[in-house]
Amino acid sequence: MGEHHPQSGRCAGTTPGRTAEGRVKTTDVPRYTPDWLELREGADAAARSAELLEALGPRLSDPPLVIHDLGCGTGSMGRWLAPRLGGPQLWILHDRDPDLLDRAAVRMPRATTDGSRVTVATARGDLARLTASTLDGASLVTASALLDVLTREEVERIAAACAEARCPALLTLSVVGRVELAPADPLDAEIAEAFDAHQRRGGLVGPDATAVASEVFTRHGATVRTQASPWVLGPDHSALTAEWLRGWVGAAVEQRPDLAGHAEAYLRRRLAMATAGALRVVVHHRDLLALPASGTMGAAA
Repeated sequence: MGEHHPQSGRCAGTTPGRTAEGRVKTTDVPRYTPDWLELREGADAAARSAELLEALGPRLSDPPLVIHDLGCGTGSMGRWLAPRLGGPQLWILHDRDPDLLDRAAVRMPRATTDGSRVTVATARGDLARLTASTLDGASLVTASALLDVLTREEVERIAAACAEARCPALLTLSVVGRVELAPADPLDAEIAEAFDAHQRRGGLVGPDATAVASEVFTRHGATVRTQASPWVLGPDHSALTAEWLRGWVGAAVEQRPDLAGHAEAYLRRRLAMATAGALRVVVHHRDLLALPASGTMGAAA
């Protein structure tokens, strides 16, 4: 699931055969478009909080580390995090899409910057089946752009499993329902409001993800810290900005079809500005670090 929420993901709302989250509809499992996941990887890497990673570091002092990447997508979280941790690591990649799992496994680094070995395993399945036994021996649970496409019940399950396994969680890039575009346009606020409503459809936590996860992990005894992790997109990010705009507007129109006429012209204006390097977009996210209450952490067997 990770890396694919609509606001920071590709919501190809008008593309036949795809949902507003950039999922390709199949009869088996939702499949997220690798092209979008690749396009956003650099912005994700630049946005993630170095402060939270620094705070996590002392709690990962007993290698080999066992790291579960939930909703791994194409594996961008592993490519970003594994070299920053050092020491021997086993990464267990979780996703529902077998093609994304294969892609992520192949592209994971095989060594850290200190030369330690990185081993990779995959686990296809749904987060609804995540339990503490799944995390037995885990040093860390991590995910990128996952929380906001979950329900409260799924967040509860992750928090409960981490608490029982005494395992910290680093969950990055959750949208917060705040977007800034410069120069401003009169339709910005209405598109944003419709998009946020789309994010909450079907009981998803959407822009409330960080607040919900903070409350849930705290209730399970964790110490929770959050940190801003915005995308700042300028002239050097015109391709990413254009894809984000298509998805953002597409999801808003899917939520409110009455916006379609105005939104089409709005999107044309904004895309032209992005192509010309005349549009600046800040997509706000937050990262969350949950540290278990006890000093006794999960450790590799």
